[in-house]
Amino acid sequence: MLDSLGMLKAALALPEQVSDAAASVEHGIDGLPERDRVSNVLALGMGGSGIAGDVLSVVAGPFVPLPVAISKDYELPGYVGDRTLVFAISFSGNSEETIEAATEANALGAHVVAVTAGGELARLAGEWGRPVLHVPPGIPMPRAGLGALAVPPLLALELMGLFPGARGWVQAAIEQLARRRDQLALAGNPAEVLARRIGRTIPLFYGAGPIGAVAAMRWKCDVNENAKAPSFFNRVPELCHNEIAGWGQHGDVTRQVFTVVNLRHDHEHPHLARRFELVGSLEEEVVAGIEEVRAEGEGPLAQLFDLVLYGDLVSLAMAEQAGVDPGPIPALEFIKDALAGS
Repeated sequence: MLDSLGMLKAALALPEQVSDAAASVEHGIDGLPERDRVSNVLALGMGGSGIAGDVLSVVAGPFVPLPVAISKDYELPGYVGDRTLVFAISFSGNSEETIEAATEANALGAHVVAVTAGGELARLAGEWGRPVLHVPPGIPMPRAGLGALAVPPLLALELMGLFPGARGWVQAAIEQLARRRDQLALAGNPAEVLARRIGRTIPLFYGAGPIGAVAAMRWKCDVNENAKAPSFFNRVPELCHNEIAGWGQHGDVTRQVFTVVNLRHDHEHPHLARRFELVGSLEEEVVAGIEEVRAEGEGPLAQLFDLVLYGDLVSLAMAEQAGVDPGPIPALEFIKDALAGS
């Protein structure tokens, strides 16, 4: 396999990465605010770093007794102030959107916590006297560091008394990731089979509810960045109110172009299973195929991370089958360099 940055090795090490991330905050985090000084929680981040904020929002959000939101922009929401806990998440520490938003948050008196491997964000956090949750070295790309980026904020909320039981859910995720890794590390595994079924079609990833939507977005981004191929995502039930109407024409074209992959989990609303059935009945004649991947594990974090690892390995198998190096991302570097020079 052409893999200059070791992306496959990094993906297969996700169970250990999550375990190490949990251990890194075993003895607490200095500088966290008291619970009664926080009225809302906001995660900042872009790309492979930003999805850690999505994990925080969909996993902790339903249980934390405060609003938990994610922002992927230069600007902050208008409610941010001195009672906002802000997780500024940037793998490199140099994402300009995150740095600008974090700087504004700090100026507004928000409780900023940086999650980063270094860079300008770590420097600024030190200057501001704000906590830094350090991402360990050796992770080749932000998308390969989701465990290191997402787990410390979850446990920070537990340490503040906002998310009791988070560590137990993290342990359940580690156990499920190890089981799934062992299954998908074998030759001819289901991830390789699914990659071959997708082939040179364009995959459409559909996820159910908030957890499924984050998983589907992650699969989409994995295919974009690892396989260097187009892909798209949507969520059920939202697509039942718009996208499904778009399959009424051009079936002679779309059945050659698109493969639908449904990402299912045990935490779906009961009505969503029927919606998947109905959507499938409308699409089965106008797409190349409809596939399904079902999450396993105990709790929403375990099931989300299970889908993440599965998607990582499907996209890496697609890259291998296409003879593509999954690591470098020249299109993203082109845009970054062009903006730096403008």
